[in-house]
Amino acid sequence: MAELMRHAILGAGGVGGLIGACVAHSGASVTLVVRREALAQYPKQLRLESAFGNFEVDVAVAAEVPPVDVLWITVKATQFEPALGALKNPGAVRAIVPLLNGIDHIAVLRARYGAERVIPATISVETERVSPGHIVHRSPFARLNVLSTGRDLLGSTVDHLQQMGFACRFIDDEPTLMWSKLVFLAPYALTTSAADKATGEVISDPAWKSQMEACVREACAVAVAEGAKVDPDAILAGMMAMPGNMRSSMQKDVAQHKTPELEAIAGPILRGARRHGVEVPATKKLVAKVERRAGVESQLD
Repeated sequence: MAELMRHAILGAGGVGGLIGACVAHSGASVTLVVRREALAQYPKQLRLESAFGNFEVDVAVAAEVPPVDVLWITVKATQFEPALGALKNPGAVRAIVPLLNGIDHIAVLRARYGAERVIPATISVETERVSPGHIVHRSPFARLNVLSTGRDLLGSTVDHLQQMGFACRFIDDEPTLMWSKLVFLAPYALTTSAADKATGEVISDPAWKSQMEACVREACAVAVAEGAKVDPDAILAGMMAMPGNMRSSMQKDVAQHKTPELEAIAGPILRGARRHGVEVPATKKLVAKVERRAGVESQLD
C-alpha cells in the first residue's frame, strides 16, 4: 500500500518537490535528500501550488539517502553524478526511479546499482521550486510514464497520483518509453531556448515553427532507428496544443546563466544520428544557437 511505503527524493527542485508533495499527500513517508550545507535550514514541509490542489505536507530532510522502498532521482542531468554521492548504501534502496531528462542515465544507474533495481520512467510537466520547500506547478498537466516492470511496486503510488490529476501509464517497451519524451522535449527545449520565446510565440513565428517541426522529424527518425515507436505528426499536434505561455526548463536555465542540459537532451539524438546515418541539420543548428546564447563551448558535434 502507498501509505506504508517509504520514498526519498534526490533533487528537491520543481519535479522532485511535486512528486514528493503528491506522494506525501497519500500518507506515505517522504524524505527530501538535500545538500549537507542546506540541511539545518531546510523546511520540514513541502508547500505545493497546483491545479491539483494547494496544500502543505510534512516531510523528513536528510543529507544522505535513507533506507527506502523508492528513490526518485529528480536532479538536473548536469547535477547527476555529484548527486549520486548521497546514495551511500544502495543496498538499502529497493528501487530507483529516475526522472531525469535524456536517456543515457539509465545505463549508468544499471551498471552502478544493478539492472533489477532501476525502473525507467519519464515525466512531462512545467513545475518550479520558487524557494526551498515551495513548489509551483505551472502546467495544467503532469504526465508520468513508467516501464511496466515497476507495476507491482509502484501501482498504488501511481493510482494515487492519477487520483490527484496526473496522467500515468505503464509502458512495456523501453525504447518507446524513453524516446517518446525526448522527441518532444528536445525540439521544444532547443527551439524555445534558441529563440528565447514561449511556446505560443514560437508557434506563431513561421521561421521558428519551421525549425521546431524539422527538429521533431529528425528526432523521430533517430528514435525509430533506435527501435522506438513514435509518430512525428502526433508529436507536432501535441506541441500545437500546448499552453502558449509555457517555457522550457532549458530556456529558464539559459536565462539564469545556468549550464543547459544540452548533453542529456540533444546528445542522444546527435549520437544516434551518427550511428544510423540520419541527417539532423535542424537539430545541429538549434544546438549551436543555444550554445551561443548560453555562452558555452560546443561539446556536441
